[in-house]
Amino acid sequence: MNRFIMTAAAGILAATTAHAGVTESDLKNDQTMTNQVVTNGMGRHLQRYSPLDTINKENVDNLVPAWAFSMGGEKQRGQEAQPIVYDGVMYVTGSYSRMYAIDVMTGKELWQYDARLPEGILPCCDVINRGAAIYGDNIYFGTLDARIVALDRKTGKVAWRKKIADYKAGYSYTAAPLIVDGKIIVGNSGGEFGIVGMVYAYDADNGDLIWTRPMIEGHMGTYMGKESTMTGELNATWPGDMWKTGGGATWLGGSYDADTDTLVFGAGNPAPWNSHLRNAGTPVDGNKGDNLYAASRVGIDPENGEIKWHFQTTPREGWDYDGVNEVVAYTDRSGNKRYATADRNGYFYVLNREDGAFVSASPFVKDISWASGIDETGRPIFVEENRPGNPAASADGKKGEVIFASPSFLGGKNWMPMAFSQKTGNFYVPSNEWGMDIWNEPITYKKGAAYLGAGFTIKPNYEDHIGSLKAIDPETGEWKWEFKNDAPLWGGVMTTAGGLVFFGTPEGEFIALDDETGEKLWSFQTGSGIVGQPITWEMDGEQYVSIVSGSGGAVPLWGGEVAKKVNYLNQGGMVWTFKVPRQMAQN
Repeated sequence: MNRFIMTAAAGILAATTAHAGVTESDLKNDQTMTNQVVTNGMGRHLQRYSPLDTINKENVDNLVPAWAFSMGGEKQRGQEAQPIVYDGVMYVTGSYSRMYAIDVMTGKELWQYDARLPEGILPCCDVINRGAAIYGDNIYFGTLDARIVALDRKTGKVAWRKKIADYKAGYSYTAAPLIVDGKIIVGNSGGEFGIVGMVYAYDADNGDLIWTRPMIEGHMGTYMGKESTMTGELNATWPGDMWKTGGGATWLGGSYDADTDTLVFGAGNPAPWNSHLRNAGTPVDGNKGDNLYAASRVGIDPENGEIKWHFQTTPREGWDYDGVNEVVAYTDRSGNKRYATADRNGYFYVLNREDGAFVSASPFVKDISWASGIDETGRPIFVEENRPGNPAASADGKKGEVIFASPSFLGGKNWMPMAFSQKTGNFYVPSNEWGMDIWNEPITYKKGAAYLGAGFTIKPNYEDHIGSLKAIDPETGEWKWEFKNDAPLWGGVMTTAGGLVFFGTPEGEFIALDDETGEKLWSFQTGSGIVGQPITWEMDGEQYVSIVSGSGGAVPLWGGEVAKKVNYLNQGGMVWTFKVPRQMAQN
């Protein structure tokens, strides 16, 4: 059912057999073990910070390509992956559910695996893949037909392959898996099809399912093949039977807080988008229409899948603001253990790590229209006239009142991961300044069909920029600086002890900024739009930086007026790796 391509000589592969495989200790200490990158986020807390400082503010202008690797073929759409580096090999996933093993010294391909996808897959937002996970002697990734695949890291041969969910019902899988204590923790995609968001834990050795945890109240979790506990309370915040197709996809995957032994996953938009169909009562009826646990961050016990806590960023969600953006565990300047998350709704939240309790929230985009602020409990103060209108209240019952909402449904920040610097104590948040005309329409659920109940047109808020990378102080919400970009930003950010902030633009520039001032110190044109995630590591005393380049993702597909900012760009599929020549790397 799958095509396996082997391109390496036996002698090259023999060089990769020195280690017995990745251990739980390797995963736990990934941030400080600078000769490797074995977790998505450069640490399971997702800080995306490296203690390396060989490349720094003084010498970054000497950064040059060490090698480049082409993903080849005609499958060049939306390269959003973060590479994994271990034992002299880089593992990179590509669009259309592909995996490559690359010699990190030379950039030469060792092997390639290409999942043979069936007809009729239903990916929402391009045919992307956001990366792999590694454990033992296997490398793991998900496919667009909602499967998880384990490959032998040395040969690329299939160790096991498991079905997560039914792709014909709209399920898919695009996130990088998360590994904790020998469990492969994954989510699902498909919130626009009325699926039910779920977190799944599989045995890393054989792929056996250990537990599941639904994200919509009323659904039963499982543990060791038997029903465990219900998520929430049936019909507490959902009317009638709408919970059965309630959305809440866990499409971005999760993080792991080792200090509290907690998985933290975000649950996406409730289904359908038309909030009037999902509201069991009026705004004064307490939480009857909140639609838990959609648009929420949820703390989960990794042993059995039980929910520890939840925090809902957008109750009564009616703009597709979702709730899936990554949650980063960090320690603030005062020694407090916190979580931070920058929501699509435009607010930057700080939570307590012990119980997920609300600490603070502040805007990280300029024009938020749907809420006037966040109250002391963390609940938004809705501007009711800026909620899309109810079609049932219109003259013909076909289209509700059109309103302008900011940010757009693609969010103040979408999937693209932010970074935290242990050096400055600030977060570096890739954001976008845009809004939308949005209206509601009648809709009924049909398996495998889009389940929106809304229409929209995205518009830029400013003439001089859409993209905006901001340095944010999490303790005050203050913006320390802002770097503006013409096109929307859609790729990840990385910080280093060298005082640098790395990120890419859809125009193809890979950029390093000064972490304290936002000054551009270096850039390189990669030849296609960057929507990938940078990493850095060291080898033989030299520091390397890599980024995947390849235009695509949701903006060209869903971007309305703003799509013209990116739809002229050439697609591509390249892994660029850079270093400062040894003789120039002296401070």
